[in-house]
Parts: sequence; C-alpha cells; structure tokens
Amino acid sequence: MSETKPLVVISGASSGFGAEDAKLFNAAGFPLLLLGRRVDKIKALPLNFDNVLVAAVDVTDRQGFEAAIREAEKQYGSTDLLINNAGVMLLGNVKRQDPKEWQTMLDTNVMGVLNGTQIVLPDMVARHHGTIINMSSIAGFKAFANHAAYVASKFGVHGLSETIRQEVANDNVRISLVAPGAGETELLTHVTDAGALKDYEAWKETMGGLTLDPKYVAQTVKFIYDMPQEVNIREIDLAATRQDS
Repeated sequence: MSETKPLVVISGASSGFGAEDAKLFNAAGFPLLLLGRRVDKIKALPLNFDNVLVAAVDVTDRQGFEAAIREAEKQYGSTDLLINNAGVMLLGNVKRQDPKEWQTMLDTNVMGVLNGTQIVLPDMVARHHGTIINMSSIAGFKAFANHAAYVASKFGVHGLSETIRQEVANDNVRISLVAPGAGETELLTHVTDAGALKDYEAWKETMGGLTLDPKYVAQTVKFIYDMPQEVNIREIDLAATRQDS
C-alpha cells in the first residue's frame, strides 16, 4: 500500500488512452483502480500490480461502478483523481444507423461520465481537493459526417464538464477535459457501418495512415493532474499534426 500517493481511478482501462494512463500513473507509483469490461486485457498490461486493483465494471451500471470505487477507497483512501475515459464510437449515417447504437453511445459516453463524477464528487468537495478529468474528443466541439450520435455524446461531455467545473470551483475541486483527435485506439473495431468505416479510413490516409499515439494523450492527462491543486487546466485539445479537421 502506498503511503504517500493517493488513489487514481481510471475507467475504460483495457486499451487505448486508458491503458496508457494506467502505465504512466503506475510507473509514477500511484495506487490504481482500473475499470473495464475486459479485465483479462487489463491484467495483461505491463504493470506492477502490487498496488493495482482491477474490477469488471460497465460505467452505465452506477451501482457496480460505485461498489468498485468504495472497495478501492477502503484500501487506498479517497479518490484523488478520476479519469472518466470509458467510451464508445459507433460511426454511422443517421439515415440508416440502428437507434440502439445511438443509445449505447449516449449511455456510455454521457451517463458513464455523470455516474463516475457523482460517485466521487461529494467527497472531493468535502475535502476541498480532487480532480476529475473527462475524456472527450475534438468531436465534442466540431461536427463530422457519419458521427451524429457520437458528436452529440461528446458535445454533452464538453457541456457537462464546464457546468460542473463552475459548480465546484469555489470548493477547490478541478474538473478538466481532454479532447483528442483521431487516435490509434480500438474504438473503430465496433463500427458496423461499412460505408462510414471506409470513409474514415480514407480520411486517415490523408494523414499518412497514422493518427495520434495514445501515449501522448496519457502524458497530457498527467500534465493536467501534476499542476498544483490551485491550477485547473480546463481543457486541452490535441491531434496528429497532419489532421486537417
């Protein structure tokens, strides 16, 4: 058990940005609670698991989400940083996309963030200390074709983040947001619209076939957190240099 560093909770930790966050904070000696639906992938990450708890959690299940956090807090103390990273991106044209995919994105990308925030925020407010970093997207402030419901969900993350930041600013609690562009993650593996996927891949080729490395997103998250508590970097947008939109 760490005696000097506080608990960091990361949702969606099995791959992509969340996995890179886990590696970075683990290397820095923070006790971690890593949440995801694929715990086998989390347990396969190259981490020192001495001070790491792993839980199978779907962030849309508020009760299960809270139970996992409370269990970790029994061992490591109050959550000092929550990274609301879990998210899904199901591209599709609104004329033909299954509305169930819209609901999945809204539930995970918006309700999941609200669930995690509400679970840890009262204690942070009471302590006048704590940080919540919400992972959004450039699609949270800019529209993209075949992204209607995804854009709606990420605009929601931007809006809720700024609203809550205003509500807790006087309590010295930090709410921050990171908005990456296209990244080398597994988000596209669940896309069912072949046409939308083909268009995305063609766009990716205009960037030389390579998008943003998730490790730089993790470095950005840690940069925000490493600032003194009295400094809140409200939002950082980052993307591959060759991304034109």
